[in-house]
Amino acid sequence: MVERQNLKWGVAHIFSSSNNTIIHITDITGSETIARISAGMMTDKAREGGDPYPALLAATKVAEIALGKGLTAVHIKVRAPGGTKSKSPGAGAQPAIRALARAGMRIGRIEDVTPVPHDSCRKKGGRRGRRV
Repeated sequence: MVERQNLKWGVAHIFSSSNNTIIHITDITGSETIARISAGMMTDKAREGGDPYPALLAATKVAEIALGKGLTAVHIKVRAPGGTKSKSPGAGAQPAIRALARAGMRIGRIEDVTPVPHDSCRKKGGRRGRRV
C-alpha cells in the first residue's frame, strides 16, 4: 500500500496566449497568491513573451518561490484567451507544466479552464474581418 505523504497543495493557474504566459500559484482555495510571474518578465525583448523558453524560466522561478514557502504539490489550471479569441493555449503552456514537475513539485490534476462562449459576442474586426 502506498504511504500518504504530507503534501501541502496549491493551484497553479497558467494563462498562455500567443504573446505571453502568466504562471500564478495560489493556495488551494485560490484566495491567497503565493507567487506570480510572467514569461515577459524573463526576457528583455517584448516579442519573446509568448515563446516556450521564457515560459519555462518563469515556471522554474515560480516553483522555486512556492517550494520556499512550503508548497509541495499543485493542481494545474491551464487557460487560453478563449471567448472570441483563440481556444487553444499558446506555446508556453506545455513547457511551463514540464518545468513545474521538473522543479520537484508534485502534479495533481491538470484541467483546462478556457472560457468557452455559449453564444458569443460579435468578434472584433467588422463585417469584412481584419484587412491586412
